[in-house]
Amino acid sequence: MRYQYCPLCGTKLTNKTAGDDGAVPFCKKCNQLWFDTFASCSIVLVANEYNEIALLRQGYLSDRYTSFVSGYITPGESAEETAVREVKEEIGVTLNTLEYAGTYWFAKKELLMHGFIGKAKKCNLILSQEVDSAEWTPAKEVVKTLFPDALGNAAFAIYRKFMEQLPLDINDNVVSPKNLTGHMPYNC
Repeated sequence: MRYQYCPLCGTKLTNKTAGDDGAVPFCKKCNQLWFDTFASCSIVLVANEYNEIALLRQGYLSDRYTSFVSGYITPGESAEETAVREVKEEIGVTLNTLEYAGTYWFAKKELLMHGFIGKAKKCNLILSQEVDSAEWTPAKEVVKTLFPDALGNAAFAIYRKFMEQLPLDINDNVVSPKNLTGHMPYNC
């Protein structure tokens, strides 16, 4: 967001050169520079020990595509704390590990997305009211419903990082962990 009026006194701002940052909105009355601000959120690819990924459908995002757990960072909270909280709130899963997967600019909403790959034991997904449906999906099948790969699509960038970490056989198939057939999820 680019400020037009001073948040402290309401005076219309003018531009003032601020070193390498160039012209920045400035309040003459308060003698205060107001740098652009934007919201931040965390987005988490949650994977289990069977290389399945939790895919969510949320009607307010899309009726057609799936995505990963995500949510806004609240004041006083770190991106990591947000990631852990949102996974627990949205799908009822407790993460065992959390790996940072980069930051991504989502221009459409002027949003900085902090990406993570979270690992958890497979369990039944317990959905919050903002999640219409969710399911564990084999990693290689995720591309069928995930938002298409495009500039600013943090989910797809994080998915690519996850797939790069998986062992592949000579036919580029994900090697499944041994002795894990017939697995049943437990309650988180």
